[in-house]
Amino acid sequence: MKILADYHVHSDFSTDSDTPMEATIERAIELGLTRLCFTDHMDYDFPKGYFEEEKPFEFDVEQYIRKIEDMNRKYGSDIKILTGIELGIKTNIVKQLNGLLGQYSFDFVIASSHLLDNYDPYFPDYWETIQNDSAQGIRNYFKSICENIEAFQNFDVYGHLDYIVRYVPDKNFIYNPDEFQEEIDEVLKTIIKYNKGIEVNTAGLKYGLPFAHPHSKLLKRYLELGGTTITIGSDAHKPEHLAYDFDKVADILKESGITSYNIFENRKIVETVKL
Repeated sequence: MKILADYHVHSDFSTDSDTPMEATIERAIELGLTRLCFTDHMDYDFPKGYFEEEKPFEFDVEQYIRKIEDMNRKYGSDIKILTGIELGIKTNIVKQLNGLLGQYSFDFVIASSHLLDNYDPYFPDYWETIQNDSAQGIRNYFKSICENIEAFQNFDVYGHLDYIVRYVPDKNFIYNPDEFQEEIDEVLKTIIKYNKGIEVNTAGLKYGLPFAHPHSKLLKRYLELGGTTITIGSDAHKPEHLAYDFDKVADILKESGITSYNIFENRKIVETVKL
């Protein structure tokens, strides 16, 4: 079955995208998507020095919601556009995150780990703090996810669970989830304990990895441990990356034993789509 809903999409409300919503929506209509959820970045207390902006990855939420309302009025006869957000989680900003979600209503909330020890692992300085140890960096990342979830549970799915493997400094390093089974199990058990879901994020394929995020072994293990909630997103920051490799997603899920994915509205599952 063709995947018709992309639940991880960025626009020019995100610091790392310059794409107007209109361009992405028009591409979504061309592709035949029936639902599109914008999930722009909100990363409070992002460390200074990486970007020129004083507060990168923060945006005017009221303006954002109005824009999506405008887009639904303009394009709503062709596609349903949902209001989402991707929250960068750190344990020291939980009060701020809960305040945001208490003030504004979203259809869908992704929690993601973008920082480690207040470093962005996209850049070399994080890896230098651990002597460029790729395996240790991955272990630290999984540990941080557990810490984040124990501190903050006001989200629907956790995003791109093994995202950090894109940035390991050793280009000869081969990521094998089996080598991190203890850490992975702890992450998945924590997610399941709080009745949260995970996403299949096809940006891994876009970055040239042989798997989407997370690796299919994590999907299988999530299912084995009792996980039930799956969403699908491309993590597109440009129109050409929308629904990236969605034609492969159904097979990825089925090979992992997953037979459906979920659609959210108003922070609730409103449909379970069979593959």
